Amino acid sequence: MITPPFDSAPEARLAPEALAWDERGLVPAVVQDARTGEVLTLAYMNRDSLARTLETGETWFWSRSRQALWHKGETSGHVQRVDGLVADCDADALVVRVTPTGPACHTGARTCFHQSIEGAPAGRGDESLGAALDALLATIAARKAALPEGSYTTYLFRAGLNKVLKKVGEEATEVVVAAKEPDDDALAGEVADLLYHLGVLLHARGLDPARVAAQLAARRRPEGGAQREG
Repeated sequence: MITPPFDSAPEARLAPEALAWDERGLVPAVVQDARTGEVLTLAYMNRDSLARTLETGETWFWSRSRQALWHKGETSGHVQRVDGLVADCDADALVVRVTPTGPACHTGARTCFHQSIEGAPAGRGDESLGAALDALLATIAARKAALPEGSYTTYLFRAGLNKVLKKVGEEATEVVVAAKEPDDDALAGEVADLLYHLGVLLHARGLDPARVAAQLAARRRPEGGAQREG
C-alpha cells in the first residue's frame, strides 16, 4: 500500500513544468483510493492531461494505445475525484489520491490490481473494519452500476427498496438474537450481514455513504467535552 504523507503539507511545491517528463512527454501516475490507500490503477499523464486534471478535479490520462487524452469515467460514469496529487523525489512519477465513484478497472473490478502471481506470498492485507467497509461499499456500487447476472446484490436492487428494507429488518433481528448467545463468530457473521444490507440500502436510496461518515465524525466527543448520547 502506498501511503505518502497527504495529511501534512509537502516539503516543496512543484510546478507541473518542473516534472521530469520522459522522452514521450509522459510520467507514470499511480492512482490511490483516498479512503483506503488501495492502489487502483497505473496510468500515464502528459502535460495536457495533468492540466485538465488540475482544472477539473477529476483524473485525465494519456492513452498510449489510442494516442489520445482519456477522461476516466467518460463512458462508464465511474469518475475519480482528485483529493491530492504529489510527485516523487525525482519528480518523474506521480501519486494521485482519489475518491472513486465506481470500479477503477474496465473489467468491473474495484482495482486493476486483482491478479495474484503464483508463488508470491498471499499476505493478509488491511483487515481493519474501515478498510473492509470501504471495499464492501465500492463493490456494492460496482454491482449497482453493472447489475451482473447471478449476483445477489443485483437481485436486491432489482427487487426494489421494500425488499431491501425487509432484509435490513431481518438481519437486525438476527444480530440481536446472536448477541444473546456466546458464539462470537456467529455474532460477527450476523453483524457483517447487517452491514452489507445497510450498504445496499444506502445505494438503493441513492444516499452517499460519505454523508453517514460525516454524521459519525460530527458526533465524536470533543477533547474534554461530553459524549453525545444516542
